[in-house]
Amino acid sequence: MTAMTDSPRPAAAVPPNASNPHFGDPDWWRHAVVYQVYPRSFADADNDGTGDVRGITEKLPYLAELGVDAVWVSPWYPSPLLDGGYDVADYCDISPTFGTLADADAFIARAHELGIRVIIDLVPNHSSWEHPWFQAALAAAPGSPERERYIFSDGRGEDGELPPNNWASMFGGRAWTRTTNPDGTPGQWYLHLFDASQPDWNWANPEIAAMFDDVLRFWFDRGIDGFRVDVADSMAKEPGLPDHTVNPATGLGSNGKEVGAPHWDHPDLPPIHRRWRAVADEYADSELGGRIFVAEAYIDPIERLVEYVRPDRLHTTFNFDALLSEWSAASQRAVIAKTIPAHESVGAPATWVLGNHDNVRVATRYGKPVTGVDFSAPGEAAAGDPLELGAELHGMPTDLELGRRRARAAALLELALPGGAYIYQGEELGLDEVEDLPESLLQDPTWERSGHRIRGRDGCRVPLPWSGGVAPFGFGTDAAPWLPQPARWASLTAEKQDGDPASMLTLYRSALRLRRERGDFRGGDFAFHGLDGGDVLAFTRGSQTLVVVNFGSTPIELPAGEVLLSSVDLVEGRLPSDATVWLAV
Repeated sequence: MTAMTDSPRPAAAVPPNASNPHFGDPDWWRHAVVYQVYPRSFADADNDGTGDVRGITEKLPYLAELGVDAVWVSPWYPSPLLDGGYDVADYCDISPTFGTLADADAFIARAHELGIRVIIDLVPNHSSWEHPWFQAALAAAPGSPERERYIFSDGRGEDGELPPNNWASMFGGRAWTRTTNPDGTPGQWYLHLFDASQPDWNWANPEIAAMFDDVLRFWFDRGIDGFRVDVADSMAKEPGLPDHTVNPATGLGSNGKEVGAPHWDHPDLPPIHRRWRAVADEYADSELGGRIFVAEAYIDPIERLVEYVRPDRLHTTFNFDALLSEWSAASQRAVIAKTIPAHESVGAPATWVLGNHDNVRVATRYGKPVTGVDFSAPGEAAAGDPLELGAELHGMPTDLELGRRRARAAALLELALPGGAYIYQGEELGLDEVEDLPESLLQDPTWERSGHRIRGRDGCRVPLPWSGGVAPFGFGTDAAPWLPQPARWASLTAEKQDGDPASMLTLYRSALRLRRERGDFRGGDFAFHGLDGGDVLAFTRGSQTLVVVNFGSTPIELPAGEVLLSSVDLVEGRLPSDATVWLAV
């Protein structure tokens, strides 16, 4: 972490004329709409085929016009990019592929000038195998202080030829890789819950906690407003590393759904979160205020999940049941009905999310014969697994017209619910999954580790189309993007949709403007409405706003009221199928 000695830029002050009137609210995170940027694929300012920090900065006015409250930047750290940047070689610098620390400082300052908060990724479960501390561990002897920073263990069997336990990687294959001693003989094994290039930190070693304290302060001092915590449920492991379940169908490791897993949601995890919260609270009185954490945790039932957002732990957590729910009134209602009261019980806001860099794009998923998990069905209590769902969906036929219609309706459903909401880059353009990427171009480690059975997540990470009629669609000026864009995206560029009253982009801009301006959406008041039932989901926000979603196959009658926004045109005052309307009543 060579950049730890770099003199941090002073935190930017709250601009007096921010375009977001709620920017100065210390509780901004309770109702924020956050836009996720995957930096490799957002905008390429230096025209090398890969997105970069200056590209993000140049597009900030677009995000301000869209109406988001914050931007979450996926890992921008130095990395060999063997897992899309989630293999971090230095937590306190910017990858030369993406820019410099000066570029990051300029980005943070410009975002704040435009009234946009900045969240970046924290990857605390593992580092890259290129991290200097892991390289030192490989060079050191078993039992050395260098090796104690990671999880090394002797193997089982007569000559240690078997891994220390049966744990499987989340990407497929063993969760252990054997080292080679300096004399060429086989050595110890090291743990990696994900790819072999991502060795797990040993959080039982106080040196690791202290190092991450420094990382948090390094970025808070530079002015960032929060961290999205990658696999926030995984740092603590059961001493002794006992065997655990492996998915018999896929060979993938479990993702925390089971209570009592030795490497997920462990009892030693809460003190780690509380330590981070204490660091964030040190900045509560700064001009920016409200430094926050959002957890990525596939934890079920929801009573376990909300433990992560008690007042002394993290601030918010992703609601993956909402992301993975099928497109049906019953399933969506079941998720909402359990999510809101569970979060209220611990004084935390709910969050709502339709997609991210790990999941099949919404417009494609909602156009499949299977659209997700039915959470209303008996026994469907466990959160789904994105890699398994993605593998199931791939190869199914897709009705993109239907998928985009449902994606429009889902956006108005998500943005009308109380709490925070997340938009993955390109959802506001209605982008679909690129399912036909050539196998030779696939980079997700799941592809290799699953024995070419699971294509992985590259299809949702294809660079964005900004303008023009041919690739690279304004992503850069002329260099071929790191993943190829489909020609069909020519009709979906931001330039093409700008000013089109029927476009997905216009729908998102209108929804975010109303969400920001209309008081009913900023409070927590929520109640299911009398129209609710069957293929219809209806609820009220505040005293004057009614939201109706028609999941059925026939139009439905609506009560009297002023149409604030509709995902499709109404037909003689009736709401068509697969559509959402906001009414002032």
